[in-house]
Amino acid sequence: MDRSSFLKNSLLASGALLAGNAVLASTTTSCNNDIAIAPGKPFNMNYGPHDGMFKNSAGANFLDQIQFMYDQGFRSIEDNGMSSRTPAEQEKIGNLLAKRGMAMGVFVLDKGGNGANTLAAGKQEYIDIFLKGCRQAVEVSKRCGGKLATVVPGDFARNLPLDIQNANVITALRKGAEILEPHGIVMVLEPLSDTPDLYLRTSAQTYMICKGVNSPSCKILYDMYHMQKNEGNMINNIKLTWDEIAYFQIGDNPGRNEPTTGEVNYKNIFKFLHERGYKGVLGMEHGNSRPGKEGELRVIEAYRESDKFL
Repeated sequence: MDRSSFLKNSLLASGALLAGNAVLASTTTSCNNDIAIAPGKPFNMNYGPHDGMFKNSAGANFLDQIQFMYDQGFRSIEDNGMSSRTPAEQEKIGNLLAKRGMAMGVFVLDKGGNGANTLAAGKQEYIDIFLKGCRQAVEVSKRCGGKLATVVPGDFARNLPLDIQNANVITALRKGAEILEPHGIVMVLEPLSDTPDLYLRTSAQTYMICKGVNSPSCKILYDMYHMQKNEGNMINNIKLTWDEIAYFQIGDNPGRNEPTTGEVNYKNIFKFLHERGYKGVLGMEHGNSRPGKEGELRVIEAYRESDKFL
């Protein structure tokens, strides 16, 4: 199967193309006795909230939160911690998403932490931990329906030349892709800004790694919060790396909160992605700028505002 067909089929399998959901009915949701949030129609883009984002409005149970998200017009979720949930929890979430016609965005592939067990070092014990995470991701995917797994290669191995580190990362990721590809799962590599020790830093570097791996199961997770901090010039850099991007995440800067709280013009970026034909999930990997139910209402309002680009 060629790379473009594989990625298209993988996204279809994950429920990323959700245009038909626009006709689904919503029910009124009340934030207990305080703020009443009217039911919302689906957004133009497919934004995916996470566990805890609406806990004050919907309660602590993630299933109740997912129903609340649906009622407000969201048609997907992401869940970084999916791999650490029990198999029964994973199945319940997957079943509810299927029932509501919602997509599952990314979950984090368990390799021991962002900086730990770095693939840049080329050590077999680190590679074994990563490959164990790949095999686990296959089982998680079967239960929750997710086809996208976040991978952070780890820290720099500063005792080695950079090109050797690049080769080590590419070699390890190829082995992981061999496990994931038969199941239509895409590992998405995420460059981060958390610390300069992290090996993966920019979209261009990640693009080079994906080209080196040369597999439909290895693509880019373009987290716009991190990329605004590390490189800026986002629309142009997205254009340059477009053919290797499988997923986007959102977060304004500074603060890593909802759109409209920082310097990023998300309305323009969403319009650009819409015009480019992106139909996948946009993960809402950020906090709420205000506490409580008021803050949760503000998140919804911010997305309604930023989604008005047509």
